[in-house]
Amino acid sequence: MASVSYHISSLLEKMTSTDKDFRFMATNDLMMELQKDSIKLDEDSEKKVVKMLLKLLEDKNGEVQNLAVKCLGPLVGKVKEYQVETIVDTLCTNMLSDKEQLRDISSIGLKTVISELPPASTGSTMTANVCKKITAQLTGAIGKQEDVSVQLEALDILSDMLSRLGGTLYSFHSSILNCLLPQLTSPRLAVRKRAIIALGHLVLTCSGNIFSELTEHLLAELKRNESTSTTRTYIQCVAGISRQAGHRIGEHLEKIIPLIVRYCNVEDDELREYCFQAFESFVRRCPKEIDPHIPNVMELCLKYITFDPNYNYDNEEEEEEEMMETENGEDEEQESDDEYSDDDDISWKVRRSAAKCLEAIVSSRHDLLQDFYKTLSPVLISRFKEREENVRADIFSAYISLLKQTLPIQSWLHASDASGKDDVPLTMLQKQVPNIVKALHKQLKEKSIKSRQGCFSLLTELANVLPGCLADHIPALVPGIVFSLADKSSSSNMRIDTLSFLHVLLCNHQPEVFHPHIKSLLPPVVTCIGDPFYKITSEALLVTQQLVKVIRPLDKSCTFDAKPYVKDLFPGTLKRLKAADIDQEVKERAISCMGQIICNLGDHLSTDLQPTLKIFLERLKNEITRLTTVKVLTLIASSPLKINLRPILGEGFPILASFLRKNQRALKLSTLTALDILVKNYSDSLQPAMIESVLTELPALITENDMHVSQVAIMFLTTLAKVYPSCISKISGSVLAEIFQLVHSPLLQGGALNAIIDFFQALVLTKTATMGYSELMKQLTAPIYSSGSAEASVMLHKQAYYSVAKCVAALSSACPKEVPAIVNQFIQDVKNPKSSSAVKVLAFLSLAEMGRTMNLSSQRELKIVILEAFSSPSEEVKSAASYALGNISVGNLKEYLPFMLKEIGSQPKRQYLLLHSLKEVISSSPANGLEPYVEDIWALLFKHCECTEEGTRNVVAECLGKLTLVNPSELLPRLKKQLSSGSPHARSTVVTAIKFTIADQPQPIDALLKGCIGDFLKTLQDPDLNVRRVALAMFNSAAHNKPSLIRDLLNAVLPSLYNETNVRRELIREVEMGPFKHTVDDGLDVRKAAFECMYTLLESCLDRLDIYEYLNHVEDGLKDHYDIRMLTFIMLARLSTLCPSAVLQRLERLIEPLRATCSTKVKAGSVKQEFEKQDELKRSAMRAVAALLTIPEVEKSPAMAEFSSQIRSNPEMASLFESIQKDSASLPTSESMDMS
Repeated sequence: MASVSYHISSLLEKMTSTDKDFRFMATNDLMMELQKDSIKLDEDSEKKVVKMLLKLLEDKNGEVQNLAVKCLGPLVGKVKEYQVETIVDTLCTNMLSDKEQLRDISSIGLKTVISELPPASTGSTMTANVCKKITAQLTGAIGKQEDVSVQLEALDILSDMLSRLGGTLYSFHSSILNCLLPQLTSPRLAVRKRAIIALGHLVLTCSGNIFSELTEHLLAELKRNESTSTTRTYIQCVAGISRQAGHRIGEHLEKIIPLIVRYCNVEDDELREYCFQAFESFVRRCPKEIDPHIPNVMELCLKYITFDPNYNYDNEEEEEEEMMETENGEDEEQESDDEYSDDDDISWKVRRSAAKCLEAIVSSRHDLLQDFYKTLSPVLISRFKEREENVRADIFSAYISLLKQTLPIQSWLHASDASGKDDVPLTMLQKQVPNIVKALHKQLKEKSIKSRQGCFSLLTELANVLPGCLADHIPALVPGIVFSLADKSSSSNMRIDTLSFLHVLLCNHQPEVFHPHIKSLLPPVVTCIGDPFYKITSEALLVTQQLVKVIRPLDKSCTFDAKPYVKDLFPGTLKRLKAADIDQEVKERAISCMGQIICNLGDHLSTDLQPTLKIFLERLKNEITRLTTVKVLTLIASSPLKINLRPILGEGFPILASFLRKNQRALKLSTLTALDILVKNYSDSLQPAMIESVLTELPALITENDMHVSQVAIMFLTTLAKVYPSCISKISGSVLAEIFQLVHSPLLQGGALNAIIDFFQALVLTKTATMGYSELMKQLTAPIYSSGSAEASVMLHKQAYYSVAKCVAALSSACPKEVPAIVNQFIQDVKNPKSSSAVKVLAFLSLAEMGRTMNLSSQRELKIVILEAFSSPSEEVKSAASYALGNISVGNLKEYLPFMLKEIGSQPKRQYLLLHSLKEVISSSPANGLEPYVEDIWALLFKHCECTEEGTRNVVAECLGKLTLVNPSELLPRLKKQLSSGSPHARSTVVTAIKFTIADQPQPIDALLKGCIGDFLKTLQDPDLNVRRVALAMFNSAAHNKPSLIRDLLNAVLPSLYNETNVRRELIREVEMGPFKHTVDDGLDVRKAAFECMYTLLESCLDRLDIYEYLNHVEDGLKDHYDIRMLTFIMLARLSTLCPSAVLQRLERLIEPLRATCSTKVKAGSVKQEFEKQDELKRSAMRAVAALLTIPEVEKSPAMAEFSSQIRSNPEMASLFESIQKDSASLPTSESMDMS
């Protein structure tokens, strides 16, 4: 301690030196000391350091002053509160001094101190006291000061303080407001501007009363309209407040907007500009409140975007024709410009602000797209000729925004759900394409780089939104593209933009449209490949690769002669391919581009081909380029031109084999694909030794840890078994052992399982001795047969039985001669009383898989055996038997279906199992096979749809739904009729049946469903609770799988949906369990279903929701039962990414329930489950908080700031929050719930 104060006092002594260098060095050393965390000052040193630094602020030397100011920052945290107050007092007094330099340095000092003050949340009173001191002095200074520069500095510091510590100054808010309002009429515009900024920071944290006082004042002043200049300021102020705190100004908009509309018509360009800026901020910040005014605002924007009183565009139109003839057209135009030149003409500002406001409207109102294309699009297109470059850039940007809104949503949800509704804007756009091209193609040759870049980004967006729409306009665009690539004055960004547009153009249009232009397009692109700037080279290689596909498309015959262009393409690309000292991206793209050239034009390369392939071999050995090269070899090997790869296979194959050992997953997968193609297409030139080198690597790849790699590896093995049956005998037992291990894994399904089935079929057909039918069968079923014996410790998962059964069926279909024996064996297994239930399950599942594709009716005993199994004690055996009966019936409907229907009618005890069998039949049989039986099945099912047992009703519903798909036009109306049935059970069955008719793939029933789904959704208002629950499940399924069915009904359906989210007191009852009372809420399941629907609608129909109404119900859900809260937390996280501005407006109300959840304590002595439940809830709430914190500008909300500081200051919450942030892999964005 002593040494520190000694060191510091020696520094203070040097600071009094007359030599400025000493002072400078000493101050610098002091700063170093202060920045150390360990430093502790005693009271005496504190006093001296503070006094010294304040003295140095008045030092004659500027550099010393600067350093002294920098020392104040770290000092604030190290000294006691009263010392900080001393510093602040002195600085504030200096601010009023006459010396300008001292004022400047003091204001920097104050800003430094403010930025270093600990946030109020840490609980230190210092910040509050210091701020109050500063505020009192500053408001005085602002009010009294004649000197403008002092006022400006003071306003600046006040803004800083309000933005960082607004909440702390609560008591001063009204005095700050009273001090700022008069500044809005200050004669100096700079003062007004800073006052507006300060007010913007004030409105974020001030109370409702102060906010109302401010808006009343602004409204009154706007009505008075004393002078245009002040009115401008007030409008700017309204816009500023709306930008900062849009959610608060919303309720006053009704009064504000008519005033601003009135001022738009005043002849004052700057005033108009501010009016449009205000509109823009309202559109972005208060979308709900501005809604009724949008048509008005749009009309004004469209009127003023063409507002150019000092320029006559009609002249230009006529002149253009003449100018085409005169060479020096451009110069003439320049002169004509000067005659108009009017330096005071600021009408462009009005046009620009109108364009920006339009962009805000377009990007926030997806629902008005059709209107935009009717009214707005033609006007914007007509303004592409705008003479002011900046305005033109904004007009382009507004149009690009419109195109982006039109882009069809590329998600799995909508891909399968192509409804005609969304195509209207696209067809309207298609009609306007010629006008767009007409307006742009001249500008593509203008000198101005900015406007050319604007044109290209607009055209790029257009080509993405409507692929193929520019096909007829290529001749108009090519000269512009060539000009921008070849023009010496083009910047590198200009070239990159042009190339990326050309790339999009080539990808989105048919090759034929480019063939007439290849001659002019190719040379400039090839020149760009040689460009010294790597980004241009890399873009050019990408374009060239696409051009190669265009010059000679391999997927269709084409008359265009590509040969003359090879000599242009090849050398440039080769030069880049050979270079070793270039950018990584260029290397990769050069490899890909050359690969494409060889793949599409390899037959024109003659002697150049082999040396180039040798370069690929080199690239294959290099760790950085090997992945790209493997992909390229795959491409070349699959080329229909049968490129001769033999010379490099000898050396290449072992290298590829070694890649299978590497850790890089992408490399393994690409290598397997490459090997597969090579074995298929070059089988005659591979030596057995080469193949063995690959085979030894395969066992390690087949593992349940990575199903996809296993699948690709097994597909490769299948290819080998077909192409090289001889080498299969060398497949060591280890590969097979791994495959059997995989078959018995619970994770096997889908693609990997199908790959194994194909492999077994190929394997049996190679007729290899050690791997015949019986041998494979034995290994497949061994674990199951042994599981009955005492020493077998392996218990197989249920999924494994299905996998084994599928493999057994596949092997049997490959060896039909073996079928009778194996079927017989299975029947004996089932009859044998000693068989374990595992063996019986396998036997039934195998019979099921075989029966689906083969006719097993020759086996007389089957029916009896299956029916007997229905009364087996084991549930597994029962369900396997019912699955078997269903699938065997699929293979022979004539024999089995009538028998099954008879059994269902006569065996009430076995109904459930028999109905499951029927469900299998209906799901797996082709529609035409079922036709004759539909009536019988239908009648039977309707007998059972009022069954009291819910499980049975669900199966009946599934059967009904899937049966309806067989003949929708007839059966759907029958289901609809059933809705009016008196029994709630029947109604719930019918509604659930509809759920099963909705699939995520397009179906013939869709059009019919769309017509009547509204009637089924009316059951959301059914008096019966259970019917409402299944109706919600059906609605959820529709919203998830086929949003188009319900999009247009949402206005009618949402009130009923929201109604179900409310807690119903009458459904809550108390149940006595011995001495305890326990509350049961019968309405919980329905509420849960309703919230699940709401979540699904977020993903599929967001644009049709009134998000504010929606948030009201989310808010209620946040206070509901545990299950519902868990759901709404996830919804909240999703909402904060989908519509952040709406969430911001409601933040205060949403945070309260989150805070309550995070700070609940579980009663001591509760059961373990209760602790776990609360813990899970808190984690989920924290995830929602983390998601809210990602919203831009959220930190400006006082409620959020306070809550996050509460989290930080409470150790338990802080550690939870940190762990959530570490888990960012499981952030809410990836956590979308699958509710289907």
